[in-house]
Amino acid sequence: MRTLEVTKLRDLTGPGHTDDYGIGGTDLGAAVLAPDGRLVAVFGDTFESKHAGGPGWRSPVILFGDPATVRSDGGVRWTGSAGGDHPYAEQVISYRHNARIGGRFGGLVGGTRITTQLPTDLITIGDEMYLHVMACEGLGNVHWTEIHRSRDNGVTWESTGLSWPGGHLGGLFQMLTWELGPDGYVYALTTGFQRDKPLLLHRVPADQLLDAAAWEGWGFAGGAWAWGNPPTPVLPGAFGELSLRCVGDQWWLALFDAGNYRIDLVPMPQGPTTDLTTAERLTVIAGCGWGDEDHGCGRVAQCYGGYILPGSTPQEMHLVVSQWHTHDNWPYRAMHFRARIGP
Repeated sequence: MRTLEVTKLRDLTGPGHTDDYGIGGTDLGAAVLAPDGRLVAVFGDTFESKHAGGPGWRSPVILFGDPATVRSDGGVRWTGSAGGDHPYAEQVISYRHNARIGGRFGGLVGGTRITTQLPTDLITIGDEMYLHVMACEGLGNVHWTEIHRSRDNGVTWESTGLSWPGGHLGGLFQMLTWELGPDGYVYALTTGFQRDKPLLLHRVPADQLLDAAAWEGWGFAGGAWAWGNPPTPVLPGAFGELSLRCVGDQWWLALFDAGNYRIDLVPMPQGPTTDLTTAERLTVIAGCGWGDEDHGCGRVAQCYGGYILPGSTPQEMHLVVSQWHTHDNWPYRAMHFRARIGP
């Protein structure tokens, strides 16, 4: 059994941390390196005050960071934001909250009401970046998912036109994480946005990412697992946010295990097709009640998220963890945790 030493390095968002960007309260924070080397982190529902709700509602927003600070004792330091020639972090996708949007998947007459569009993950392929988002009517009700693209290192984004209905694959293709493998395939793990569903595994050639027909599932049929079969669950349970990454030459998964109220790291020694039902699980963040918190050892109330930061190593993993006090609406923030993993 490996040893684990968990340390909170800092709050990444909130008063005193992201005021210059008009960010008081926000969450999520999936991050990758842009083609130019800067760290790009994407956040969900964002407000100017520290509380969830209130003025300045936008989602998603993007902050840029200095990748050299990921492994410093002070944690990630922000250097700018996307959306304009000013520090204020603008919404990077064009839509209005609570608007009705028509023309998608036989939507309702008068359009489908979209309260917010939430990011699930980013990926960099060559000189371009891609962002996967969920178009939601309230939390957990996903009307469709969609891929957006940036050709300028995450500063501006446009729709690629590729989208899937919320019910695709029985609703198990809503929350997504992806990573480019050395074999030229993008591998993706997906689940629903209800935190009560298992995981599916998919792959697509990187140069065909935007061809829906090129995506194929990893499924069990005829007594064996194989690509091209209808995807079947690779890990039963009740999951939320996911983060699949190549860390050095090793594959790792970070996942919010909602059913067990914790955030785990999962080494994947056989790559994306590792048997996750028998894989080692390292609990970095243990969910707890508000009166039982101890961030110094990874006990966090109303925790979720858990995104692997660029610069992590198999011996020292860095995660972005979210926390939302749903009764008081503060704390509503993203935090930087370090997990040192022993043999």
